[in-house]
This record gives sequence, structure tokens and C-alpha cells, in this order.
Amino acid sequence: MNKKARVIAFYLPQFYPIPENDKFWGKGFTEWTNVAAAKPLYKGHQQPVIPGDLSFYDLRLPEIREAQAKLAKEHGVEAFCYWHYWFGRGRRILDRVFDEVVKSGTPDFPFCLGWGNETWSGIWHGSPGTVLIKQEYPDVRDFEDHFNTILPAFLDKRYLTVDGKPLFLIYRPGDKDFDIHLFVSTWQRLAKQNGLPGVYFVGVLNGKKPSEVSMDALVSNAISPVVTQVEKKKFGNIQMKARRKFPLYNSFFLPRRISYKDFIAQQEADGLPEGYLPNIVPRWDNTPRSKKRGVVLMDSTAELFEIHVKSVIKSIQNKPEQERIAFLKSWNEWAEGNYIEPDRETENSYLEVLKKCVEG
Repeated sequence: MNKKARVIAFYLPQFYPIPENDKFWGKGFTEWTNVAAAKPLYKGHQQPVIPGDLSFYDLRLPEIREAQAKLAKEHGVEAFCYWHYWFGRGRRILDRVFDEVVKSGTPDFPFCLGWGNETWSGIWHGSPGTVLIKQEYPDVRDFEDHFNTILPAFLDKRYLTVDGKPLFLIYRPGDKDFDIHLFVSTWQRLAKQNGLPGVYFVGVLNGKKPSEVSMDALVSNAISPVVTQVEKKKFGNIQMKARRKFPLYNSFFLPRRISYKDFIAQQEADGLPEGYLPNIVPRWDNTPRSKKRGVVLMDSTAELFEIHVKSVIKSIQNKPEQERIAFLKSWNEWAEGNYIEPDRETENSYLEVLKKCVEG
């Protein structure tokens, strides 16, 4: 079947306990901990949100991973982009799920990797100064070790490619401590030495050109920049100045709230910069993680989502077929209210819209 877009869904693996999260947040912590404990923070605020068909799952179960892949495949998603955490010197976190997918050969569903190359801190939990796990970039040997660690995935027939090159996403290619040019040149060299035509690099960054950070394409960090633009239109710079001048402003007046309708209208008005790939955003409410420091896109509906998806697909129709990529933000980031998996209230309605728009 010819699809109008190659939809790649960001996939969060933090749905099983690991020692690090037990230490930081308490025994048995997973993404569901914050989801289940969420409370409404203003009149009409819909919290907590309860998952639907897949329930409060544990990603250590291969049956759950199979069910997710089946659901995604049936509704127009081409691949999962698993978040991958390499902190330097060989340290990996939350790697069990992806490693099992590669080693087991199941589910038979395409995938790629997104490197979440940032220091883990307590910023989303009210402790921005607390460093939990530091991201390090020791030297070129670490870049080589990193490549060799994920080479088996690159060589897997399920790995998603663009013109034969495995797609690899980097969350912070513009990090000031990161020699992105050395990293990319090292990986391109190693890819060719291992029989690959190269690597197709995508970075998450605003306001840059792909060539400035050695990327093949960029994708915007979709939420905060658009929310800020909408707020400025509505309130001028009053909120922005108050937020900077009075740190306690957040505690009294947030979460920040704009309508989903305004969000998708602003995203469409901004257009898609040259060299960028678009985001599809079903909804957003990260108050389960961030409480009053959070951001909420209010009143998202399947009907508005359809308008949004059609606009995104239209924005990439002039690209070469292999590069008609749209990132779905996200498949299952439940504690950010940023998911397309079924919940009890909306069931499969967002997935059905995606299928309708992508497959025509």
C-alpha cells in the first residue's frame, strides 16, 4: 500500500523498573508511577488519564511489545523510534527492551534509534540543580564503542533506512560539549567499513540549518517554541517577563495552558523550514511529571487531530518519497500526556484518524 507519509513514532522504554530509577524516585518506579498519581490542577483538567486496551503494561513482556507493534502497523505507523540512552564510557540505561527486540527478532516491525544525549537531572520534578546521571563525551574511542554497540541493530533487516542508510536521531546535536562533526564523520567512516552506505542523521534542534550540525535533516523540538509564540500573541511579553523576574510565578500560575486548536494553527502558520521534518502531536499535558511547572494543550480532539495530520502530510509531499518522514510525538509518553495509544476516554479514535490520513 502506498502511504502519504513515513510516520515514525517516538517510543519511550521507561515502563519497567530499573535500579537507577529505584534509587532516584523510589522502589518500583516506572512512567506509570506519575501517570497514576496525577491530579487535576484547575477546573476541567482531565487527570489522571487511564490507559485503554493495553492497560498499565510492563515492557518486559514480549506479548505487550507484539500488541503495540500490531496496533501501530494497523494504523499507519511505519516504525518505532526507540529512545536510546548512552551516557559515555559504555554506560547505557533502559536498554533491555530494545536489546530483546533485536536479539529475539520480534516483533517483526521496523525500528530505529533516537539517542537521548542529555544529562539526567531533576528538572522535570522540581529539582533542576540535581544531577542524576551525567552525559559525557570522552573521546573518539567512545564514539567508536557506541557505534559498535548498536551495529547489530543497524544490520538488522527491520532497521528503518533512508535510501539504504539507517536513520539515527540525535536529541541534542548542538550541545556545546559535543563535537558533533567528529561524531558524525566517525560514524560515517565506520558505517562504510561495515558495508553500509552511511548513516542518515536527524537532529532535534530549532533555528539551525542541517549543514551547521552535520545532519541530513532536523526536526523541531515541537512544544515549547510554539506554545511561547501563541502566548506572546495572546499576552504580549507580560507572562515571559514575569516568569523570568519572579521564579515563584510558576508555582502560582502554571501549568501554562493554550488550546490545542491554537497550537496546531500556529504550527501550520510557521510552516516547515528547509531541511526539516515535521512533528505530529496528538496532545500534550506533562503535569503528571512537572505538576504546576507543566504545559497543557487543552481540548485536543480526534477531529482537530485530523486537521493537524492532514496539514503535516501536505507539508512533506514535495520531498523525495524516502524522505517523506513525519515524527509522531509520541507513541507512549504517558506522563507527558503525549501518546497515541488507546486510553479509556478516546479509545482508538486518534489511531483511526492517523490511519485514515496516512493511508488515504
